[in-house]
Amino acid sequence: MPDHSVSLVISVRVLPDRRADFLTGISRNAVASVRDEPGCLRFDVAADASDEDLFWVYEVFADLEALEAHRRTPHYLAWQAQKDALIVPGSQSDRLGPLLVSEG
Repeated sequence: MPDHSVSLVISVRVLPDRRADFLTGISRNAVASVRDEPGCLRFDVAADASDEDLFWVYEVFADLEALEAHRRTPHYLAWQAQKDALIVPGSQSDRLGPLLVSEG
């Protein structure tokens, strides 16, 4: 992949009745990522309009090295340990690609 920003789009289904815990945990990770990582340019979490247990996460990193650094941070590792108890096993789907257009 050329040396430019990368986007990561994740879909994940949360276990019934674990929505609040999921939002608390992923919010901690999102805030720390944007605040503490110069290479994390964006971290958004959206709910599906018709399914309250389905979420979409959109992250933008300066480059692949920034994404790799993100995956080694204490806040990311803590979130990964917590996340497994909150999501439907096998429901997470990750899509990584170059960021081609951004107006934000």
